[in-house]
Amino acid sequence: MKAKTSVLAVFACFLWSTAFAGVKIGLEFFNPLALAGIRFIISGLILLPFCGGLVNIKKIFSENKKVILLISFFQIVMVYTLFYRGMTMVTGSSAAVIIGASPLISAVMAHFTIKDDPLTLKKFLFILTGLAGVVIITFGTKGAYGFSGRYLGVALLLLSSISGAAGNIVVAKSKKRINPFVMNAVQIFIGGCTLLAVSFLFEGVPLFKGLPAKFWISLFWLSTVSAAGFSIWFNLLQRQGVKVSELNLWKFVIPVFGAVLSWIILPDENPNLITIIGMFAVSASIIAYSICNKKKGYAFYPRT
Repeated sequence: MKAKTSVLAVFACFLWSTAFAGVKIGLEFFNPLALAGIRFIISGLILLPFCGGLVNIKKIFSENKKVILLISFFQIVMVYTLFYRGMTMVTGSSAAVIIGASPLISAVMAHFTIKDDPLTLKKFLFILTGLAGVVIITFGTKGAYGFSGRYLGVALLLLSSISGAAGNIVVAKSKKRINPFVMNAVQIFIGGCTLLAVSFLFEGVPLFKGLPAKFWISLFWLSTVSAAGFSIWFNLLQRQGVKVSELNLWKFVIPVFGAVLSWIILPDENPNLITIIGMFAVSASIIAYSICNKKKGYAFYPRT
């Protein structure tokens, strides 16, 4: 059972890691907010059949409206507005490593907002090492994105991680235990509708005519990744004997898989020493922090 759990955890992280290349492909043909909105509307619809029917969804939503709307705002609307805009300014491999540091950023925020999740000096040093990897990528990556544009892209991705951490803290501090499948389906769907509505104001009505097959493939894949990845992860978290801290250990593969897949799939991206060093620093920090935090874990969900 433990081996099966580990395999499924790695598979979920692999699914999330494919999103970086998928988003870059989608952004070649579509505006960022519209792409994000449509993606999450489809993801929410994919999850609906697993939520026990519309009556059950309506009941759970009405009883937990405030929490679900807050999570949707932080983890979908804010996260992906910042994430998709940032992705237009940096390479897919760099974005994978920067977003891969999200668990470390979440740990810092949890220290100041959750009473029983303090940072020790050792944990703090691991976090600094991971963030150093992000700094290395920020100041060392070269590309056709412009000096100021590239750094703005990194800043937007980091702000996206901070918003995602705020959403996780809302979940952690909620007194009610909400069905995770229903919560995820509803918050994704509401967030997707909000993003699409905002895109009408700032990007105009999206045009679907003449879009190539690879756009539709990337959109379908991104929608499926969001639905399947979270469903697998939530299922693992509910298994008896599974420790959150040990499960989170596998998240180190996200920046690794994300960067490698971007190099393989995206024609304009190639491996470079700077990104590899940053990838190693972030991944090693997540492993060290998770091992150090084995006694008590916190469910920081990846968001890609």
